[in-house]
Amino acid sequence: MSLWQNPSWFDRRQRQQQLDTCVEQTHQASFGLKRYQTEDKIQAVMAHFDRVAPRYDLMNSLLSFGIQHLWKRQAVRLLQLKPAERIIDVCGGTGDLSILAAQRVGPTGQVVIYDINRRMMERGRNTRHMAHVRRRLDYVQGDAECIAFPDAHFDVAMVGFGIRNLTHLEKGFREMVRVLKPGGRLLCLEFSRPSNHWFRALYDFYSFNIMPLAGLLLAGSAESYACLPETIRMFHLPDELSAILRRCGLEKVTYQPMTNAIAVAHVGHKLIQRH
Repeated sequence: MSLWQNPSWFDRRQRQQQLDTCVEQTHQASFGLKRYQTEDKIQAVMAHFDRVAPRYDLMNSLLSFGIQHLWKRQAVRLLQLKPAERIIDVCGGTGDLSILAAQRVGPTGQVVIYDINRRMMERGRNTRHMAHVRRRLDYVQGDAECIAFPDAHFDVAMVGFGIRNLTHLEKGFREMVRVLKPGGRLLCLEFSRPSNHWFRALYDFYSFNIMPLAGLLLAGSAESYACLPETIRMFHLPDELSAILRRCGLEKVTYQPMTNAIAVAHVGHKLIQRH
């Protein structure tokens, strides 16, 4: 018996129903197991991150046993960043990926944290850890489905553990591709389904017993920390996400599973127009 409802992992048909075409046909979108009218989902997501922002980084570190920091470092390494490059971190939140990127592009580069939730960005901006790097970051509040930058503006676009929260996933990816220069790189680091059956059973127990209880005791909200694994069970598997990225204008798409595929880093390159 789980502390929280333990949903089954979605099958391929159910995962496909989360794509933009189905959202547009039904005018409904999911956030965890709850269904919302498309215009209401964004408010649900905003309220969720307003609740978790004060202890977001602490809870992520505790609940992942610190492994999330290894995932993020490995994902950023895959981008092979160079000094002076221009980067946008979409759904960048408190800025973990941005800090790693800023260290690699140096003071001549630019890293923009782009997030719709002001409280999350302010939480990161006011954190003392790595304050000298945080001062070099630019913070822009905006919608990932309508990025407020011109075409071909960035060398790199990245999104870490945030794309699941969009109402229109493909629209978000297309916007990220739009603001990339031809040949620019896109990184998507996301949760996925553990590949080993026995490990997956342990992961399920942890997700719907330990995580909600920790959320209740340490952050005051069991619901917020049950919603996270719910969204993971609905999300596309690596091969499916690779196909989505190619549809959205990327080539040379590869992915790297980490920790039995709990997390997967996808990297692709924006198509270069050939005449």
